[in-house]
Amino acid sequence: MKIQDRPYLLLIMAVLFWAGNFILGRAFHNDIPPIALAFWRWLGASVLVTWPALPHLRRDHRALAGAWPAVLLLAVLGIASFNTLAYSGLQYTEAINAFLIQSLMPVMIVILSFLIFRERVTALQSAGIVVSLSGAVVIIARGDMGVLLSLTVNRGDFLVMAAIACYAGYSVMLRKRPHVHPLAFICTIFWIGTIVLLPLYLWESMTVAVMQVKLTSLLVIGYVMVFPSIASYLCYNRGVELVGANRAGLFIHLMPVFGSIMAVLFLGETFRWYHGFGVCLIGTGIFLATRSSKPSES
Repeated sequence: MKIQDRPYLLLIMAVLFWAGNFILGRAFHNDIPPIALAFWRWLGASVLVTWPALPHLRRDHRALAGAWPAVLLLAVLGIASFNTLAYSGLQYTEAINAFLIQSLMPVMIVILSFLIFRERVTALQSAGIVVSLSGAVVIIARGDMGVLLSLTVNRGDFLVMAAIACYAGYSVMLRKRPHVHPLAFICTIFWIGTIVLLPLYLWESMTVAVMQVKLTSLLVIGYVMVFPSIASYLCYNRGVELVGANRAGLFIHLMPVFGSIMAVLFLGETFRWYHGFGVCLIGTGIFLATRSSKPSES
């Protein structure tokens, strides 16, 4: 079986590539303003993907144009809005808050799927979501309820919540995308998202802050334009196509797992009991949800 026909592997890869996105957005928020990071991320990704996408664009341009309302909506939700709101929120909130809020995305996807398409979830899927969510919270809170009780809410949290809502909407509405080649689709929404961001980027540069051009900034932008953008979107879109938004969204709970593994490997942090316990809960939740009934249509 080819990799493009292995939805769970694709979704794991997508989340793995996304794992560093929030951390980098928070770590370098003083060097790269949020809209600048989003704009240069998508401009770079658009340029990189255009050449390999050209043959498919020539073939699929009529289908893309015919489905322009859906294409425009997906570009605004998944490209222009999500990352800009997330990076903006990370200017004011801590990464732990952002990860906790992000763990609510699978729940939002299920709610939106029901509200928009009347797609129902089974009891086993619901149990899987709850168990997996519990595992994500255990890892993020480091097994300490006091961490959760000490958290405070600020405007950054509301921005991150809005970002997560946008991406949940993107995930659900992917079923309305035109049936075109994946490269043609992401190239189109990447460029639309970049164009939407351009006036916001110019406004930010003239009135708020200018990106500091240095090696670290360029490395961060290089990472986010390739891995969380091109690679993750190709993997995630295909995963949603194969198993539906409800199941695909559940893999977002792997984000703190991969974040913890990266911290152990690259930052010298220690693998502790709550990492293992959280991983077991997340794995159990995903197993329950993906074993219940047949995959949903995307």
